[in-house]
Amino acid sequence: MRKYSVALIKGDGIGPEIIDEAVKVLDAVSVKEGFEITYKEALLGGAAIDVTGEPIPEETIEIAKSCDAVLFGAIGGPQWDDLPRQKRPETGLLKLRKALEVFANLRPVTVYDELINASTLKPEVIKGTDLMVVRELIGGIYFGQPRGYEGDEAYNTMRYTKDEVRRIARKAFEIAMKRNKKVTSVDKSNVLEVSQLWRDTVSEVAKEYPEVSLEHMYVDNAAMQLIRDPKQFDVIVTGNLFGDILSDEASMLSGSIGLLPSASLGEKHGLYEPIHGSAPDIAGQGIANPIAAIASAAMMLRYQFGEIKAAERIEQAIKRVLKEGYRTKDIASFDAKEVVTTSEMGSLIAQYASEF
Repeated sequence: MRKYSVALIKGDGIGPEIIDEAVKVLDAVSVKEGFEITYKEALLGGAAIDVTGEPIPEETIEIAKSCDAVLFGAIGGPQWDDLPRQKRPETGLLKLRKALEVFANLRPVTVYDELINASTLKPEVIKGTDLMVVRELIGGIYFGQPRGYEGDEAYNTMRYTKDEVRRIARKAFEIAMKRNKKVTSVDKSNVLEVSQLWRDTVSEVAKEYPEVSLEHMYVDNAAMQLIRDPKQFDVIVTGNLFGDILSDEASMLSGSIGLLPSASLGEKHGLYEPIHGSAPDIAGQGIANPIAAIASAAMMLRYQFGEIKAAERIEQAIKRVLKEGYRTKDIASFDAKEVVTTSEMGSLIAQYASEF
Protein backbone atom coordinates (compact mmCIF):
# COMPACT_ATOMS: atom_id res chain seq x y z
CA MET A 1 0.00 0.00 0.00
CA ARG A 2 1.24 3.49 -0.86
CA LYS A 3 1.85 5.47 2.32
CA TYR A 4 2.20 9.23 2.85
CA SER A 5 2.77 11.42 5.90
CA VAL A 6 1.14 14.82 6.29
CA ALA A 7 1.90 17.52 8.83
CA LEU A 8 -1.40 19.04 9.94
CA ILE A 9 -1.16 22.67 11.00
CA LYS A 10 -4.69 23.72 11.84
CA GLY A 11 -3.81 27.18 13.13
CA ASP A 12 -6.28 29.74 14.41
CA GLY A 13 -9.88 30.87 13.92
CA ILE A 14 -11.70 28.61 11.49
CA GLY A 15 -8.49 26.74 10.69
CA PRO A 16 -9.22 23.68 12.86
CA GLU A 17 -12.78 23.39 11.53
CA ILE A 18 -11.87 23.42 7.85
CA ILE A 19 -8.80 21.19 8.22
CA ASP A 20 -10.90 18.58 10.01
CA GLU A 21 -13.18 18.46 6.97
CA ALA A 22 -10.23 18.20 4.58
CA VAL A 23 -8.93 15.22 6.59
CA LYS A 24 -12.39 13.65 6.46
CA VAL A 25 -12.34 13.85 2.65
CA LEU A 26 -8.73 12.65 2.38
CA ASP A 27 -9.54 9.61 4.49
CA ALA A 28 -12.50 8.80 2.27
CA VAL A 29 -10.61 8.95 -1.03
CA SER A 30 -7.56 7.15 0.36
CA VAL A 31 -9.74 4.11 1.09
CA LYS A 32 -11.19 4.18 -2.43
CA GLU A 33 -7.82 4.57 -4.16
CA GLY A 34 -5.79 2.23 -1.98
CA PHE A 35 -3.29 4.42 -0.17
CA GLU A 36 -2.76 5.45 3.44
CA ILE A 37 -2.13 8.85 5.01
CA THR A 38 -0.75 9.32 8.50
CA TYR A 39 -0.92 12.71 10.21
CA LYS A 40 1.28 14.62 12.64
CA GLU A 41 -0.17 17.76 14.21
CA ALA A 42 1.94 20.87 14.80
CA LEU A 43 1.40 24.39 16.10
CA LEU A 44 1.71 27.64 14.16
CA GLY A 45 0.49 31.20 14.60
CA GLY A 46 -1.59 32.33 17.55
CA ALA A 47 -2.11 28.74 18.70
CA ALA A 48 1.65 28.37 18.96
CA ILE A 49 2.09 31.75 20.69
CA ASP A 50 -0.40 30.80 23.38
CA VAL A 51 1.46 27.55 24.14
CA THR A 52 5.13 28.37 23.49
CA GLY A 53 5.36 32.16 23.25
CA GLU A 54 6.63 31.88 19.67
CA PRO A 55 4.65 32.03 16.38
CA ILE A 56 6.51 28.95 15.15
CA PRO A 57 8.37 26.60 17.48
CA GLU A 58 11.33 24.63 16.14
CA GLU A 59 9.35 21.43 16.63
CA THR A 60 6.85 22.58 13.99
CA ILE A 61 9.60 23.12 11.44
CA GLU A 62 11.06 19.70 12.24
CA ILE A 63 7.68 17.99 11.87
CA ALA A 64 6.98 19.81 8.59
CA LYS A 65 10.35 18.79 7.13
CA SER A 66 9.93 15.18 8.25
CA CYS A 67 6.58 14.73 6.51
CA ASP A 68 5.82 14.32 2.83
CA ALA A 69 3.60 17.43 2.77
CA VAL A 70 2.03 20.09 4.99
CA LEU A 71 -1.70 20.83 5.09
CA PHE A 72 -2.35 24.18 6.72
CA GLY A 73 -5.52 26.01 7.78
CA ALA A 74 -5.19 29.69 8.68
CA ILE A 75 -3.56 31.92 11.29
CA GLY A 76 -4.14 35.19 13.09
CA GLY A 77 -6.71 37.01 15.15
CA PRO A 78 -7.22 40.33 16.93
CA GLN A 79 -5.81 39.05 20.23
CA TRP A 80 -2.33 38.85 18.66
CA ASP A 81 -2.42 42.02 16.54
CA ASP A 82 -0.58 44.19 19.04
CA LEU A 83 2.44 41.92 19.44
CA PRO A 84 5.83 43.01 18.07
CA ARG A 85 6.14 42.11 14.38
CA GLN A 86 8.63 39.28 15.00
CA LYS A 87 6.19 37.68 17.44
CA ARG A 88 3.05 37.93 15.33
CA PRO A 89 1.37 34.86 13.77
CA GLU A 90 2.15 35.95 10.19
CA THR A 91 5.87 35.90 10.93
CA GLY A 92 5.57 32.23 11.79
CA LEU A 93 4.06 31.43 8.40
CA LEU A 94 6.78 33.36 6.57
CA LYS A 95 9.43 31.44 8.51
CA LEU A 96 7.77 28.13 7.66
CA ARG A 97 7.68 28.93 3.95
CA LYS A 98 11.33 29.94 4.05
CA ALA A 99 12.36 26.86 6.03
CA LEU A 100 10.63 24.55 3.55
CA GLU A 101 12.00 26.56 0.59
CA VAL A 102 8.59 26.52 -1.07
CA PHE A 103 9.28 29.12 -3.71
CA ALA A 104 6.30 28.63 -6.05
CA ASN A 105 2.81 29.51 -4.88
CA LEU A 106 0.10 28.18 -7.21
CA ARG A 107 -3.36 29.71 -6.97
CA PRO A 108 -5.90 28.36 -9.44
CA VAL A 109 -8.97 30.49 -10.08
CA THR A 110 -11.99 28.69 -11.50
CA VAL A 111 -15.45 30.20 -11.83
CA TYR A 112 -18.08 27.54 -11.14
CA ASP A 113 -21.12 27.87 -13.40
CA GLU A 114 -23.36 27.14 -10.40
CA LEU A 115 -21.99 30.21 -8.63
CA ILE A 116 -21.78 32.51 -11.63
CA ASN A 117 -23.99 35.06 -9.85
CA ALA A 118 -21.85 35.06 -6.70
CA SER A 119 -19.32 37.35 -8.31
CA THR A 120 -19.88 41.09 -8.42
CA LEU A 121 -18.87 41.04 -12.09
CA LYS A 122 -21.26 40.38 -14.97
CA PRO A 123 -21.69 36.67 -15.78
CA GLU A 124 -20.65 37.19 -19.39
CA VAL A 125 -17.33 38.64 -18.21
CA ILE A 126 -16.32 35.81 -15.89
CA LYS A 127 -18.04 32.71 -17.34
CA GLY A 128 -15.39 30.22 -18.38
CA THR A 129 -12.57 31.83 -16.38
CA ASP A 130 -9.87 29.28 -15.60
CA LEU A 131 -6.47 30.71 -14.77
CA MET A 132 -3.46 29.98 -12.57
CA VAL A 133 -1.47 32.59 -10.67
CA VAL A 134 2.12 31.46 -10.05
CA ARG A 135 3.58 33.69 -7.33
CA GLU A 136 7.22 33.70 -6.22
CA LEU A 137 6.90 33.11 -2.49
CA ILE A 138 10.18 33.33 -0.59
CA GLY A 139 11.96 36.28 -2.19
CA GLY A 140 11.25 39.88 -3.12
CA ILE A 141 10.30 42.69 -0.80
CA TYR A 142 8.91 40.47 1.96
CA PHE A 143 12.36 39.01 2.59
CA GLY A 144 14.77 41.60 1.14
CA GLN A 145 17.41 43.22 3.31
CA PRO A 146 18.00 45.84 4.57
CA ARG A 147 14.68 46.69 6.16
CA GLY A 148 13.80 48.82 9.13
CA TYR A 149 11.62 51.28 11.00
CA GLU A 150 13.66 54.12 12.43
CA GLY A 151 12.07 57.23 13.85
CA ASP A 152 10.07 58.94 11.11
CA GLU A 153 11.35 56.64 8.36
CA ALA A 154 10.71 53.03 7.37
CA TYR A 155 12.14 51.09 4.46
CA ASN A 156 12.05 47.69 2.73
CA THR A 157 14.15 46.24 -0.06
CA MET A 158 12.80 44.48 -3.13
CA ARG A 159 15.53 42.13 -4.28
CA TYR A 160 15.68 39.19 -6.69
CA THR A 161 18.51 37.16 -8.21
CA LYS A 162 18.39 35.71 -11.69
CA ASP A 163 18.39 32.20 -10.25
CA GLU A 164 15.31 32.96 -8.15
CA VAL A 165 13.48 34.31 -11.18
CA ARG A 166 14.57 31.42 -13.41
CA ARG A 167 13.17 28.74 -11.14
CA ILE A 168 9.76 30.39 -10.72
CA ALA A 169 9.60 31.13 -14.45
CA ARG A 170 10.35 27.51 -15.31
CA LYS A 171 7.60 26.37 -12.94
CA ALA A 172 5.13 28.69 -14.69
CA PHE A 173 6.11 27.49 -18.15
CA GLU A 174 5.89 23.84 -17.09
CA ILE A 175 2.37 24.42 -15.79
CA ALA A 176 1.42 26.29 -18.97
CA MET A 177 2.60 23.32 -21.05
CA LYS A 178 -0.15 21.26 -19.37
CA ARG A 179 -2.76 23.97 -19.84
CA ASN A 180 -3.29 26.39 -22.74
CA LYS A 181 0.39 27.22 -23.32
CA LYS A 182 0.27 30.91 -22.52
CA VAL A 183 2.24 32.77 -19.84
CA THR A 184 1.70 36.38 -18.79
CA SER A 185 4.63 37.74 -16.80
CA VAL A 186 3.67 40.68 -14.58
CA ASP A 187 6.19 43.29 -13.43
CA LYS A 188 6.80 47.04 -13.14
CA SER A 189 9.92 47.27 -15.28
CA ASN A 190 9.17 50.79 -16.46
CA VAL A 191 10.17 52.12 -13.02
CA LEU A 192 11.85 49.29 -11.05
CA GLU A 193 15.29 47.84 -11.83
CA VAL A 194 14.39 44.62 -10.05
CA SER A 195 11.43 44.25 -12.42
CA GLN A 196 13.71 44.80 -15.42
CA LEU A 197 15.84 41.89 -14.23
CA TRP A 198 12.61 39.90 -13.80
CA ARG A 199 11.47 40.68 -17.35
CA ASP A 200 14.87 39.96 -18.92
CA THR A 201 15.20 36.64 -17.10
CA VAL A 202 11.68 35.43 -17.88
CA SER A 203 12.33 36.23 -21.54
CA GLU A 204 15.46 34.09 -21.44
CA VAL A 205 13.60 31.16 -19.88
CA ALA A 206 10.85 31.46 -22.48
CA LYS A 207 13.32 30.35 -25.14
CA GLU A 208 13.39 26.92 -23.47
CA TYR A 209 9.64 26.55 -24.09
CA PRO A 210 9.02 27.48 -27.74
CA GLU A 211 5.48 26.04 -27.64
CA VAL A 212 4.40 28.52 -24.96
CA SER A 213 3.56 32.10 -25.86
CA LEU A 214 4.84 34.81 -23.51
CA GLU A 215 3.50 38.30 -22.93
CA HIS A 216 4.75 40.91 -20.47
CA MET A 217 2.33 43.15 -18.62
CA TYR A 218 2.78 45.94 -16.08
CA VAL A 219 1.17 45.15 -12.75
CA ASP A 220 -1.25 48.09 -12.81
CA ASN A 221 -2.52 47.05 -16.22
CA ALA A 222 -2.74 43.41 -15.10
CA ALA A 223 -4.93 44.46 -12.15
CA MET A 224 -7.27 46.22 -14.56
CA GLN A 225 -7.28 43.41 -17.13
CA LEU A 226 -8.20 40.81 -14.51
CA ILE A 227 -11.44 42.68 -14.00
CA ARG A 228 -12.01 43.73 -17.61
CA ASP A 229 -11.36 40.37 -19.32
CA PRO A 230 -10.12 37.57 -17.01
CA LYS A 231 -10.55 34.90 -19.71
CA GLN A 232 -7.55 36.31 -21.59
CA PHE A 233 -5.23 34.78 -18.96
CA ASP A 234 -3.94 31.24 -18.68
CA VAL A 235 -0.87 31.32 -16.39
CA ILE A 236 0.20 34.53 -14.64
CA VAL A 237 3.71 34.54 -13.17
CA THR A 238 4.87 37.35 -10.92
CA GLY A 239 6.85 38.30 -7.83
CA ASN A 240 5.92 38.01 -4.19
CA LEU A 241 4.28 41.39 -3.58
CA PHE A 242 2.47 41.65 -6.92
CA GLY A 243 1.38 38.02 -6.69
CA ASP A 244 -0.03 38.51 -3.22
CA ILE A 245 -2.23 41.37 -4.43
CA LEU A 246 -3.25 39.99 -7.82
CA SER A 247 -4.13 36.52 -6.54
CA ASP A 248 -6.48 37.96 -3.92
CA GLU A 249 -8.05 40.16 -6.59
CA ALA A 250 -8.44 37.17 -8.90
CA SER A 251 -10.00 35.11 -6.12
CA MET A 252 -13.04 37.37 -6.08
CA LEU A 253 -13.82 36.48 -9.68
CA SER A 254 -15.24 33.28 -8.20
CA GLY A 255 -17.47 35.19 -5.82
CA SER A 256 -16.07 33.87 -2.55
CA ILE A 257 -12.56 33.67 -1.16
CA GLY A 258 -13.77 30.57 0.69
CA LEU A 259 -13.69 28.52 -2.50
CA LEU A 260 -10.09 28.78 -3.65
CA PRO A 261 -7.08 26.63 -2.72
CA SER A 262 -3.35 27.07 -3.08
CA ALA A 263 -0.18 25.01 -3.26
CA SER A 264 3.29 26.21 -2.35
CA LEU A 265 5.95 24.03 -3.95
CA GLY A 266 9.68 23.67 -3.53
CA GLU A 267 12.24 21.22 -4.80
CA LYS A 268 11.38 18.81 -1.96
CA HIS A 269 8.54 20.11 0.22
CA GLY A 270 4.98 21.23 -0.39
CA LEU A 271 2.66 23.41 1.69
CA TYR A 272 -1.07 23.39 0.90
CA GLU A 273 -3.55 25.92 2.23
CA PRO A 274 -6.76 27.81 1.44
CA ILE A 275 -6.10 31.39 0.41
CA HIS A 276 -8.55 32.87 2.93
CA GLY A 277 -7.73 34.02 6.43
CA SER A 278 -8.70 32.75 9.86
CA ALA A 279 -12.07 34.57 9.98
CA PRO A 280 -12.16 34.80 13.79
CA ASP A 281 -15.58 36.46 13.67
CA ILE A 282 -17.20 33.19 12.57
CA ALA A 283 -14.89 30.68 14.26
CA GLY A 284 -16.64 27.94 16.21
CA GLN A 285 -20.05 28.60 14.67
CA GLY A 286 -19.98 25.77 12.14
CA ILE A 287 -20.62 28.09 9.21
CA ALA A 288 -17.16 28.35 7.63
CA ASN A 289 -16.82 27.17 4.04
CA PRO A 290 -14.42 24.18 3.96
CA ILE A 291 -14.26 23.91 0.16
CA ALA A 292 -11.00 25.85 -0.21
CA ALA A 293 -9.27 23.64 2.36
CA ILE A 294 -10.66 20.50 0.76
CA ALA A 295 -9.56 21.68 -2.69
CA SER A 296 -6.11 22.40 -1.24
CA ALA A 297 -5.98 18.78 -0.09
CA ALA A 298 -6.81 17.75 -3.66
CA MET A 299 -3.89 19.86 -4.89
CA MET A 300 -1.67 18.05 -2.39
CA LEU A 301 -2.75 14.70 -3.81
CA ARG A 302 -2.12 15.90 -7.36
CA TYR A 303 1.15 17.82 -7.03
CA GLN A 304 2.87 16.14 -4.07
CA PHE A 305 1.76 12.52 -4.19
CA GLY A 306 0.81 12.02 -7.83
CA GLU A 307 -2.57 10.58 -6.76
CA ILE A 308 -4.37 12.04 -9.74
CA LYS A 309 -7.50 9.88 -9.52
CA ALA A 310 -8.01 10.73 -5.87
CA ALA A 311 -7.59 14.44 -6.64
CA GLU A 312 -10.14 14.17 -9.44
CA ARG A 313 -12.58 12.43 -7.10
CA ILE A 314 -12.46 15.43 -4.77
CA GLU A 315 -12.69 17.99 -7.55
CA GLN A 316 -15.70 16.27 -9.09
CA ALA A 317 -17.35 15.95 -5.68
CA ILE A 318 -17.00 19.69 -5.08
CA LYS A 319 -18.63 20.41 -8.42
CA ARG A 320 -21.44 17.98 -7.61
CA VAL A 321 -22.33 19.50 -4.23
CA LEU A 322 -22.46 22.94 -5.80
CA LYS A 323 -24.52 21.70 -8.74
CA GLU A 324 -26.99 20.07 -6.36
CA GLY A 325 -27.45 23.34 -4.53
CA TYR A 326 -25.68 22.72 -1.22
CA ARG A 327 -24.25 25.95 0.16
CA THR A 328 -22.49 27.16 3.28
CA LYS A 329 -23.63 30.49 4.68
CA ASP A 330 -21.12 32.62 2.71
CA ILE A 331 -22.63 31.51 -0.62
CA ALA A 332 -26.14 30.73 0.63
CA SER A 333 -27.88 33.40 -1.44
CA PHE A 334 -26.84 31.89 -4.77
CA ASP A 335 -29.30 29.23 -5.97
CA ALA A 336 -29.19 27.39 -2.66
CA LYS A 337 -31.24 24.25 -2.31
CA GLU A 338 -30.03 23.70 1.24
CA VAL A 339 -27.74 25.68 3.55
CA VAL A 340 -25.39 23.29 5.34
CA THR A 341 -22.85 23.51 8.15
CA THR A 342 -19.09 23.21 7.76
CA SER A 343 -19.20 19.57 8.87
CA GLU A 344 -22.17 18.72 6.66
CA MET A 345 -20.43 20.15 3.60
CA GLY A 346 -17.33 18.09 4.36
CA SER A 347 -19.40 14.95 4.81
CA LEU A 348 -21.22 15.49 1.52
CA ILE A 349 -17.97 15.97 -0.39
CA ALA A 350 -16.46 12.90 1.29
CA GLN A 351 -19.53 10.85 0.38
CA TYR A 352 -19.61 11.99 -3.24
CA ALA A 353 -15.85 11.57 -3.64
CA SER A 354 -16.28 7.93 -2.61
CA GLU A 355 -19.02 7.27 -5.17
CA PHE A 356 -17.28 8.14 -8.45
